[in-house]
Amino acid sequence: MEIHELAQIIESLLFVSQDPLPIDRIKEVTGEKKENILEAIELLKSDIKSQDRALCLAELAGGYQLVTRPENAPWIKKLLTVKTTGKLSRPGLETLAIIAYKQPITRAEVEAIRGVDSGGVIRTLLERRLVKIAGRKEMPGKPILYSTTREFLEYFGLNQLSDLPTLKEFKEAFPLAEPEFVDTPQEANGAVAEEALSDHSPEVEVVVSESNQN
Repeated sequence: MEIHELAQIIESLLFVSQDPLPIDRIKEVTGEKKENILEAIELLKSDIKSQDRALCLAELAGGYQLVTRPENAPWIKKLLTVKTTGKLSRPGLETLAIIAYKQPITRAEVEAIRGVDSGGVIRTLLERRLVKIAGRKEMPGKPILYSTTREFLEYFGLNQLSDLPTLKEFKEAFPLAEPEFVDTPQEANGAVAEEALSDHSPEVEVVVSESNQN
């Protein structure tokens, strides 16, 4: 099969797929070698870019997906009905950031960093499929471990966890909405939270300290 023909086929597959398509899946469907698929993808990227189209080809969650150009987002938001429940609150984003950067992590470890009960927030993140149960920690009581999901990567436009920005960039890129998750009042002792953070990264300390001040 000619590379330009394969590129057209791949574009069609990406167009109808609701999820990012990994190379192995494209290989399974087309029967082509990996190197041919990669060459066709590069050709498709080049064609899309040269034609200044409204879509672009992105690597997300270990696969490829056609997405709209970021600069068109304001108009797309006007077209779509955006519900407030689709946004992450301060407790939600804070908890999700801790899980993302410290995974796999237990609820108790999350709460030690945040300084407040996080059961309700974690439950909501599970319902939204942004985090998942990743087994149990080998310690007394065998507490449940939590980690992020493929949907998390898609939600934040990441290909893999190593693409995670710093926590400061994380917050700036995704502004917080009004509080949405049910959480206990954030009146935790600041000294306790600071002590819990002593073994964690400075970036996480910034997030928690800001949250406890509000």
